[in-house]
Amino acid sequence: MTESKSGSADGDSEPGPADRGEVVSLAQASNSPAERIRRLQWEARVLANEQVEALAADLEALAARALEIAEGGEAYPPGTRELASRIAEELPERAKILLTIQHRNG
Repeated sequence: MTESKSGSADGDSEPGPADRGEVVSLAQASNSPAERIRRLQWEARVLANEQVEALAADLEALAARALEIAEGGEAYPPGTRELASRIAEELPERAKILLTIQHRNG
């Protein structure tokens, strides 16, 4: 997972309790609205990273399935094998690009 920062908008402050894996009560009266916003933004970034990583894994799995079809011989029509071959070649590249963009910006 990518390193996350909680704190000021410029990321200068230290990670908060949730960043350190500590359990944080959502009902704490001492949390300012700004602290709550930072925590929620951090949680959203973590969930977004998880979802992008899951999509990349799904693309890799689909590429493997497409390769099976591409190499499936006469059981599949020639047009199907050719398209599956192109998909098997493209999807891993797309997954890598997706992860690169996410990690660069996330």
